[in-house]
Amino acid sequence: MMQRAVFSRGALLAQTAAAALESPLAPRSAPLLLRLDRSMSSVTVPPPAGILRPLEVPFRYLFGPGPSNVPPRVLAAGGRPIIGHLHPEMYEIMNDIKKGIQYIFQTENNMTISMSGSGHAAMECAVFNTVEPGESVLVAVNGIWGERVAEIAERMGANVHRMVKTPGEWFSNTEIEQAMAKHKPVLFFLTHGESSAGLCHPMDGIGDICHKHNCLFLVDTVASMGAAPIFMDKQKIDIMYTGSQKALNAPPGTAPISFNDRACDKMFNRKTKPVSYLFDMTHLSNYWGCDGQTVRQYHHTGPVSGFFALRESLAIVAEKGLEESWRHHKEVAAYLYKGLEDLGLSLFIPDKDMRLPSVTTIAIPQGYNWREMLMYIMKNHQMEMTGGLGPSIGMVMRIGLMGYNCQKTNADMVLHALADALKNCKKSKA
Repeated sequence: MMQRAVFSRGALLAQTAAAALESPLAPRSAPLLLRLDRSMSSVTVPPPAGILRPLEVPFRYLFGPGPSNVPPRVLAAGGRPIIGHLHPEMYEIMNDIKKGIQYIFQTENNMTISMSGSGHAAMECAVFNTVEPGESVLVAVNGIWGERVAEIAERMGANVHRMVKTPGEWFSNTEIEQAMAKHKPVLFFLTHGESSAGLCHPMDGIGDICHKHNCLFLVDTVASMGAAPIFMDKQKIDIMYTGSQKALNAPPGTAPISFNDRACDKMFNRKTKPVSYLFDMTHLSNYWGCDGQTVRQYHHTGPVSGFFALRESLAIVAEKGLEESWRHHKEVAAYLYKGLEDLGLSLFIPDKDMRLPSVTTIAIPQGYNWREMLMYIMKNHQMEMTGGLGPSIGMVMRIGLMGYNCQKTNADMVLHALADALKNCKKSKA
């Protein structure tokens, strides 16, 4: 009798719900149905009200150090229908990406892939695969990225030695060789485009020094790739990586990286396994078809839509040409420099040949609160510019015009917004 009674009550509720849906008063009945539905539910946490609202994303001019605005063509590529990450068509797209990375890196390295993750994923992959616990690592620190690599290497048990300079300063080849002779590292790290300070570090000759001392040369090009010249093979860089979200103009979440034969020899003749399974190049090299095997085994599910977008962004660079991309970034940067100086602002890197074309840094105007200025610009111009990062906080304001955003019209918008902030933000009397 009890089971029959329960069944009858359930049937009655179902009939009531069906009648309510068919009734002209269905919209009014919806709250009742929701209450009835919840009364029978086993969940105790209700659906969040915010997530039931339609997604709203404001338009912003992303004129900071990244991510930058993504061109419609790349957005459209990322919106294509999903396919399986192990489908033959996906492998073809990955092969295209590999060739595109080889072009922008100017390398013939077979061991060239894209990480499933941001630039930090490539940073960790490089260190985790080429360094073993107890080995010596030399890190050039003149901004936040050297600090990050040093911490990553320490976390996995390396013996880290830091060469430290103030943000905006660079290291001479003599200083690098002296430190290398002293510490005998297996890996030396240097940032090509130090976005926290706006510095583009010279590269010539450093690869030769590393090879002389039997040390691998690791270079971060996240902020400089596509905006400033760099030649992986010619400059004897053993490991190099970048990110998708700056001058390459893809959404964040993929990170190209390449290893030459010297790096592969160290990487695949380890005594211990890398500390990360996800970033283990033994598996990733197979996933990307770089290990000579005929079958690619499952390792992880790659960001399919992210790879679509990355492929399209690499195609845009290839169509435009690397040298034209470098020339264009330099031209727009020079236009911006003049406009900033006309406003009475001081460029943080005095030597124009050392400035990073994609991210321009200005000294904080005397008497102004930089946070107040940036908030004013965001509120009144829907425009992102940023302050410093890591050791450059409180020293600089940063303006990024890269890839799709690298236009003189955008430079004019930046200059107008800064002039407006200088006029309307409070200036201290000191």
